[in-house]
Amino acid sequence: MQNQFRYLDATISYRIIGEGKPVVLLHGFGETGHIWDEQIAFLKDFCCLLIPDLPGSGASSLLRQKAKVKIQKEGSGSNDILMEDYADCIQALLLHQNIESCIMLGHSMGGYITLAFAEKYPGFLSAFGLIHSTAFADTDEKKKNRERGIALIAEFGAYAFLKNTTPNLFAERFKQKCPEKINKLIEEGKAFTSEALQQYYRAMMLRPDRTHVLKGNPLPVIFVMGTEDIAAPMEDVLKQVSLPNISYIYVLPDTGHMGMWEAADELNRQLLAFIN
Repeated sequence: MQNQFRYLDATISYRIIGEGKPVVLLHGFGETGHIWDEQIAFLKDFCCLLIPDLPGSGASSLLRQKAKVKIQKEGSGSNDILMEDYADCIQALLLHQNIESCIMLGHSMGGYITLAFAEKYPGFLSAFGLIHSTAFADTDEKKKNRERGIALIAEFGAYAFLKNTTPNLFAERFKQKCPEKINKLIEEGKAFTSEALQQYYRAMMLRPDRTHVLKGNPLPVIFVMGTEDIAAPMEDVLKQVSLPNISYIYVLPDTGHMGMWEAADELNRQLLAFIN
């Protein structure tokens, strides 16, 4: 069942499923909270899952207003929505649900939001995780690719962009085995507006390096990576796993950027062990 609450100028849609320890699942770019459905089906008997559609995704409207005026950062306009703004939205959702402490797990862009949240609201977390995600900022080359992506979205639209890029997130084995699942995810991309995808790309492009959030962090941190992941390469993630005081490291073989689908059973077991 979808629930909704108002945050600034946006309507945020979310699900809350199960009872017990609160666990927040944050989806990535071009996804909705339903990307976690296989994990939800497994974990719902062990904890209380809070699964939002991020602003501009699924049934949540686009976030245009910021929680407060921020000093303009170099390279960003005053109206840019940043990862910190999405973190503010998630904090408001926790307050709305009277949740004082949770485990937060973020996939890809959801991991960037998780790190921004861990930096800004550490008291709300008992542990957190990066699922196919990284604390590194975009490289100059990656930023140029984001800028090209923003231009392509403007020219051809959100659906055409996701149709072209989504298959690259999966390992070759899964593409051959489950093409219908990938096509289903692509078709769900028809619900995205160009403005939403461009907002996400700008926020990702402008995000700072947050390895300092990991360094010496006393909270348990889980890192999940795929050997075939080209979006969050394993060699990059492995450079970060020694930074927190307590790290849980899981490598999914023959898996790309979408372990939630590509290696669902293995990921489910790993996440439950971490949550416990």
